[in-house]
Amino acid sequence: MTTINQQKAITSTSLSPEVTKVLRNTYALLGLTIAFSTITAFAAMAMNAPYLGLWSLLPYFLFLWLTEKNKNSAMGLVWVFALTGWLGFTIAPIVSHYLKTSGAEPVLTALGGTALIFFACSAYVLTTRKDLSFMTGFLMTGVIVAFVAAIANVFLQIQGLSLVISSLFLVIASGLIMWQTSAIIHGGERNYISATVMLFVMIYNVFTSLLHLIGIGDD
Repeated sequence: MTTINQQKAITSTSLSPEVTKVLRNTYALLGLTIAFSTITAFAAMAMNAPYLGLWSLLPYFLFLWLTEKNKNSAMGLVWVFALTGWLGFTIAPIVSHYLKTSGAEPVLTALGGTALIFFACSAYVLTTRKDLSFMTGFLMTGVIVAFVAAIANVFLQIQGLSLVISSLFLVIASGLIMWQTSAIIHGGERNYISATVMLFVMIYNVFTSLLHLIGIGDD
């Protein structure tokens, strides 16, 4: 009886081959896109690319739409690299700003913090196997509120609000990393391109939020 119960427990906690495949493909593509965006970021820094502000959102949403539209074909891979490469290009002026004003320490600290948060959030869900679908409404509402507040503060330029927005993005992005990982495990996400985009954008938001919070005195 004990042996049967143990076998059932192992079966209930093991990942199905389909889930394992989606996770493997997602993490592989995520690693490649991070590497590619790093290359485009260094290229933009070498070119001394200007900060584009809200204009950077136009290509972002275009690439996002094209990626989602072609996620079930090979062209989806082309657009996911275009999207992540663009994000790497647009973050370069921000990184350059902190390198010039505060040195490498804030950037390296933000990178380390981003890696720690991503691996901690992913490991928590992969270990506990919790279904976090109940968080969907809360997280999506939070994204909308934070995005609208961020757009408004571009014009308002309120330092305190900027701090709140960065903190909010940090919390929401961390929650969405866990939510997306849970969706893969529990069958809510079976497309590794969509999963990669979500995780990449959340990693991007965690990094930029941490960088802003760490270097808030130099903004």
